[in-house]
Amino acid sequence: MTLQYHYTVPGDDFVHAGEASGHLKGILRQLGYPNDAIRRVAISMYEGEINMVIHANGGEIDAEIDDRGITIVLRDQGPGIPDVEKAMQEGWSTASDAIREQGFGAGMGLPNMKKYTDSMQIDTVLGVGTTITLRVDLH
Repeated sequence: MTLQYHYTVPGDDFVHAGEASGHLKGILRQLGYPNDAIRRVAISMYEGEINMVIHANGGEIDAEIDDRGITIVLRDQGPGIPDVEKAMQEGWSTASDAIREQGFGAGMGLPNMKKYTDSMQIDTVLGVGTTITLRVDLH
């Protein structure tokens, strides 16, 4: 069994940020997935959504659920990530002061995405966009 879901994440819309990860979390709960896997998917996908809202004027998310786990592909047409190694450091952020004042942009997005997944791949091209592929396996 393979289930596929597609989400559009609007840019600069903090009110609706998190709706996609919340929806997928509910589906996984209905399907009876283990709580740990659900939590890891929800956290990592939420972090990706917020990054899209803050840095990339939104994007698209495709999620695929199979018998072995969940794959999440986040795509945006934002500015790209100039220094992935730096962006992976906890606390490093390019978010504006206005974003930080709203409680976002603490520099934990990419590190948390890596921490809560079994695999993470970042493909980014400056001026073109970023695609991040996450995988949470069912252990």
